[in-house]
Parts: sequence; structure tokens; C-alpha cells
Amino acid sequence: MKIVNPRPYTRTTVAEREAPLLESLYRDMFLIRSFELAVNQLFLKGVMPGTIHLSHGQEAVPVGVCSAIEPADFITLTHRGHGQALAKGVSPRSLMAELFGKDTGCCRGRGGSLHVGDFSVGALPAVAIVGASSPIAAGMAFAFKRHGEKRVVCNFFGDGAVNEGDWHEAANLTAVWKLPVVLVCENNLYGVSTHITDVTLNEHIAERAAAYRIPGVTVNGNDVLAVHDAAREAVGRARSGGGPTLVECLTYRRGGHKRDDPATYRPQEEVAAWLAADPIELLKPLLAADPRIGAERIAALEAEVKASIAEAVEFAQASPAPDPATVLDEVYA
Repeated sequence: MKIVNPRPYTRTTVAEREAPLLESLYRDMFLIRSFELAVNQLFLKGVMPGTIHLSHGQEAVPVGVCSAIEPADFITLTHRGHGQALAKGVSPRSLMAELFGKDTGCCRGRGGSLHVGDFSVGALPAVAIVGASSPIAAGMAFAFKRHGEKRVVCNFFGDGAVNEGDWHEAANLTAVWKLPVVLVCENNLYGVSTHITDVTLNEHIAERAAAYRIPGVTVNGNDVLAVHDAAREAVGRARSGGGPTLVECLTYRRGGHKRDDPATYRPQEEVAAWLAADPIELLKPLLAADPRIGAERIAALEAEVKASIAEAVEFAQASPAPDPATVLDEVYA
């Protein structure tokens, strides 16, 4: 197993990247954060139905991964999938409409927060069962390989999934058949309220790759540049026929498991340390100080994002509810 200890954001590491890439990465992370903050407020006001599982704090993982794949590639999402959906190209308005249960939603109001996705942009609607998306990712990758298509599937899952039999079966199959899959673990240290050290003796989840004789890498999941680099290497390997890679991204959710979880089980020192390593707040001042980008450009990007979210909320609230007569549409037996 290879363990990568990426450099934290510095002026030097930022200067090494092309400005358009840096702007895109920042904008997408800010979009996810702003979208979820808006969703949280709408939920608290009682105008949004159902429940929500927020990913704020983990934005660097989906943005870093999805910036390294092609539009024709696919991702599988987790139940904490707003960020993954937005990073892959699901529009804020269709995602917002989905959370409102509207017919204009990306799943026509049938999925809600737990099951977002959009086939048209390569985001397979999420499966809320922990670990269950990994065999689906393997099946999709097998189909791509069988048909000679140079497409890759990035399978997102949390740290809790790696103790599920489904995940191990999928990891083994992708390894044996050298399927074009990138196994992306968003390791936020907690499966609901259980700390990862209570359920495994592995120092890093990426160590599990050794059991299937595939590469495993651990990266700082709050460093979008480190995630992008690791994903790009893994995607290239998968697309060239080299098989899967397990990419473990160490990150942290700012809130609890779901909206009504106060997360009192987390030590305050731990929370403070991770909040100080916020992937957006650490990158922003470096981009503002970069002469190729600057504070005005950052402000313009943020204003653009905020406007798109305000429009998405307006669109979602004005959209029609699904027609009850269509309840069996797209249901197959």
C-alpha cells in the first residue's frame, strides 16, 4: 500500500496549477457548501419535506474526484450525496426540486435527499443501503469493458461500507476482472455515531487494498488538489485497463450524521481541529492572493453561485408536484 502525505495548501502548490482549474475547483466546492447551507435553512423553516443528510465539510472529495473524470464516465453516490451529484453536473435547480419532492427534480420527486442522481450527467441515483452501490459500480464497469467503451466508474462510499460484505465482493471482483473502477472512500471517521477505531484495527482503510492486490492510497480529503491528483492517477490506470484503485480520502462532516443528530459523541478538540482544516476557507485566501485570480474574481464566482442557488429555490418552490397517475412510471418488475 502507498500512503500519500500531501502538502497542505500553500502559495507554491496553488501557483503550480492552472488558474482555470483552481477557479473551477473553488467554485464547485463553494457551490456545494452554499447549496447545503440553503437546504439546511429551508429544512429548519419547515418548508422542505423529508430529511436531509448534509456533506458540508467534505466538499473537496467529490470535487477533486469529479474534476479528474470525463463527462461520459459515471459515479455512484452515497446517501450523503448532494455534493457528489453537484460535482458530477446535476444542476442546482433540478437537485433542489428533487429535495422539495417536485416533478422537475432530477428523479422526478421520487428520490429525495437519500436517492439523488441523474443518468443524463453520469450520476447513478444513490442507493441508501451502505455498501450496496459497490456491486452496481462493478456491474456498470463490467458492461463498459465488455462493450469496449473507455469509460470509468467512480464508486463513492463511506468508511462504514468497508465492513459490509457487498463492498468486499465488489472489490474482489473488480480486482480479478481488472474492471475500470475507482473505489473512493469518504472516510469522515464516523459510521453514524461509531468511530472507525471501534470497528477496525486498520490504521488506514486503504490498507484493505492489499487483500485484493490492487493499489491503495490515503490522501488528505480536505485538500482538493491532493484528491484531484490521486483521482487522476487512479482514473488513468482504470481507463488504460490496469484495474481498480482504492482511494481513501480523510475528511470530516461539519455536522451530525443527519439533521437531528447533535453529534455530541465527538470530542470537542477533534471537531475544532477539523473545522480549522476547512477545505474552502483554507483555499480561498490563497486564490485571492494569486495575481492570476484575485479577490474580485473570487467574489464574482461566489456571487454567481449564490444567484444560481436563489434561482434554484425559486424554481423548486414554483414547480408542480408529481402527478399521482405517474406513480408506476419507470417501475420495473
